[in-house]
Amino acid sequence: MSADIGQISQLLNATLDPAQHRKAEAALKQEATKPQYSLTLLNIVSSDSTPSNTRLSAALAFKNFVRTNYVDEEGNYKIPADEVQTIKQQLVGLMISCPANVQSQLGEAISVIADSDFWRRWDTLTQELVSRFSATDPKINAGVLEVAHSIFARWRPLTRTDELYIEINHVVQTFGNAFFQLLVTTDTRIQENASNQDALKAWFETLSLQIKIIHDMSCHDLPSIFEDNLGSIAELLLKYLQYKNPLLDTDDEAEVSILDTVKADICEILVLYTFKYDKEFSDLCQPFITSAWELLSTIGPESKYDTLVAKALHFLTIIAGTSQHSGSFNDEGVLTQIVEKVILPNVSLREVDIELFEDEPIEFIRRDLEGSDNDSRRRSATEFLRQLQEKFEATVTNTVSKYINHYLTQGKTDWKAKDTAVYLFLSIAAKGAVTAAKGVTQINPLVNIFEFFEQHVASDLTTADGSEPIPKVDAIKFLYTFRSQLSAEQWKQALSPLIQNLNSSNYVVYTYAAIAVERVLFLSDESGKPLFTRQDVEPFAKDLLDHLFKLIEKDADPAKLQENEFLMRCVMRILIVIKDGAAPMLDNALTHLVAITNIMKQNPSNPRFYYYHFESIGALVRYCGATNAPKLNEKLWEPFNQILAEDITEFMPYVFQILAQLLESSPSDTLSDNYKSLLDPILAAPLWETRGNIPACTRLLAAVMPRVHKEIVAANKVEAVLGIFQKLLAGKKSELHAFDIIDSVVRSFEPAVVDQYFGTILQLIYTKLQSNPADSFKVRFARFFHLVGARLEAGYGADFFIKHSDKLDERAFAQVYPPFVLAETEKLARPVDRKAACVSLTKTLCDSQIFAQKFAKGWGNTCRILLSLLANAPVVAAGVGDDIVSEQSLDDIGFGMSFTALNTCKAVARDDFPEVQNVPDWVKQYMAAANTRHNGAIAGFISERLPADQQQAIAQYLS
Repeated sequence: MSADIGQISQLLNATLDPAQHRKAEAALKQEATKPQYSLTLLNIVSSDSTPSNTRLSAALAFKNFVRTNYVDEEGNYKIPADEVQTIKQQLVGLMISCPANVQSQLGEAISVIADSDFWRRWDTLTQELVSRFSATDPKINAGVLEVAHSIFARWRPLTRTDELYIEINHVVQTFGNAFFQLLVTTDTRIQENASNQDALKAWFETLSLQIKIIHDMSCHDLPSIFEDNLGSIAELLLKYLQYKNPLLDTDDEAEVSILDTVKADICEILVLYTFKYDKEFSDLCQPFITSAWELLSTIGPESKYDTLVAKALHFLTIIAGTSQHSGSFNDEGVLTQIVEKVILPNVSLREVDIELFEDEPIEFIRRDLEGSDNDSRRRSATEFLRQLQEKFEATVTNTVSKYINHYLTQGKTDWKAKDTAVYLFLSIAAKGAVTAAKGVTQINPLVNIFEFFEQHVASDLTTADGSEPIPKVDAIKFLYTFRSQLSAEQWKQALSPLIQNLNSSNYVVYTYAAIAVERVLFLSDESGKPLFTRQDVEPFAKDLLDHLFKLIEKDADPAKLQENEFLMRCVMRILIVIKDGAAPMLDNALTHLVAITNIMKQNPSNPRFYYYHFESIGALVRYCGATNAPKLNEKLWEPFNQILAEDITEFMPYVFQILAQLLESSPSDTLSDNYKSLLDPILAAPLWETRGNIPACTRLLAAVMPRVHKEIVAANKVEAVLGIFQKLLAGKKSELHAFDIIDSVVRSFEPAVVDQYFGTILQLIYTKLQSNPADSFKVRFARFFHLVGARLEAGYGADFFIKHSDKLDERAFAQVYPPFVLAETEKLARPVDRKAACVSLTKTLCDSQIFAQKFAKGWGNTCRILLSLLANAPVVAAGVGDDIVSEQSLDDIGFGMSFTALNTCKAVARDDFPEVQNVPDWVKQYMAAANTRHNGAIAGFISERLPADQQQAIAQYLS
């Protein structure tokens, strides 16, 4: 049954209504399984009679559909070939004719399709684009160029590969000449229409996209068409960097004009060309430096110019870093001009900044602190100043210090002047990069940060609530920026007044305080020892947590509650630092976290907030699970079960990770019956269709199996488990997770249960081994063999493995054992894996009858590998790393479609043989006992099958 256009239009409208959107999205998921669904969406997008918001929803749904349903991990189409063909035929023309907001969604969809198909499976695309260029209609050109930009922009972050360069060359050859001609045409049309406002704007829209595409096409190499015409391209860029025409100005202080967008894009190209193609571009650079400088000296403070100012400053920063051009700044008079005309106007607080502080405090914080403000004037001016300082430290420090002192004097009666002084000091006091972990790590030796703090800043930290908040924010920010410069003693004094600011009634003040407290608790010395220990934090942890929860829960609206991730991050950090010190306040903390979960799930809107939220729950589970499993089960089961029942997809991977961690942290006799009821849902196929669920579901299934193995067998669910193993093994991105499942199967079930399936399991793995697998796959196979080989007493062992292998093919084991078991064993890195390998190889040598009889040469090689492992005998330290939560920077975590791991719930390396304490001693005892058991057979094999030096080495284990 095909998708129904009327039905889908209704559902798309319902997704826009908060009351209906979850239900509508679930129904759309159902529709998406029907044939021609994607084409139905495109029909809705193309219908001029359909309301614009429905068309936009359809474009959005199409983009999301393409993202998950166009190709699989291997790049094979998941929809029929004729549907693929129709999409490609319709999409470009459709995008060109659509309104701008729909265009951008379709552009992203084209970019997704291009990821898998361009250019080899869609090699006509650039010719199609070129054929649509118009010498007279800028609107058509804008649509065509939007498509081109959405494809070529993908290249910008990529690293160099042969395939990428072949693709770029294909574009340069099929698109480059016509594109360059269009650039000339656009320039001519702009001149012709200098007094026709509408036409002028439309041609500038085209120019804006062309400038972006010049950037795309130059991001890896300078295309020959650009290199051959570099002089005329530079002339064109300079012309539009200097261009003025009142017809393009905007009246609104916040509305960016198309001309300023073009100028900002030109500055980005100048940065790229100066940085990457200095040799070719250097001689053409000087007029751009002058123009950028004039632009910055004359531009107003209105927010509409912010991006342009930031980009122009970025260009000058790059120039100041080059040996050829930096010298022109090395003069006190020039630097004074720079500070007065460029730095001061751009670091001083403007009305618009103060309005943002008061009306949208969270936005102010993100721009100011998070680095999400690469386009902010303040940050860009600071970077320019720091680059100049790196080159001319003494001159810059002296010049800027005069202004700092001037503003400090004014600051006695004017807090804005003082804010400028503190900001300038922060700019020149720091050297090098400011890191997320430690703040500033290098200081300008010509300034004294402690003296400046004590004399000018410290008093603002303790002013009464209700006084002007920005100086207080500056004081907190000072501590935050230089946090790693303060000694532990200095921090012990500073922490209490810092925490006091969490009581402020001002949103920015208490949020900055939370940010600073969290980062200080994260600080550690060179050896990794934390600056503040659990004992330091425990006395005030309960009050601090209560207060943070009160701030978070102030507004029960789901979006408002999740707005401030900085508060939740501080909660997480406290719980990680105090570890099982949270046990006395567990009840209270869980009550708050569960209440927050229940509000958030109505409309998950801030991925960072809920990531920190689930890390907080994960910390409680990890550190308090061993002693409080029943309480954690009782409190968390209901909300988690609701999340699964209501299919809150954003939260499910987090819930699975926490449940797995709870299982692994809990004593085995405290297993809640809830976990048995999880079996059916977790074995259901749809759950495993979403890529983001796979790592978390794998972890949970692997943790559940050993606890409920009897129930699995009784309910005939073993085949369902193995079906998941097979599905995961088939995917390139999930094949290693398949080993987590099969390892757990071997640990959980007796051989009698697994026996009838083991041949098929091996056949599936052997097939993958034949097709040039990744190194990680080969190592996991070796680990799997050792797990089976070492579990001899449970009824497995090498003979079990070989017997099933022989049923497939008598030669199979001899073909996989040397290259994929022995060769990979020495690559095992973790002590627990090397230990398992020692146990497995020892038992194989001593007790595998088939192995001893059939593989005399393999027996000798196995002995050699065992000796190599014993030469650096693995030592598994009990519980090491159990209480250390290592962290990624959040900026490295990709939220959204992919899986986000919780650091508090990372699986700890599992020691399957805790009874083997000293590996060499155990090997010695085992071998000696086996030699006696088998009437000296082991000693006989040693003398027959090993060279003299190895005989001596292994003989010590028999004595």
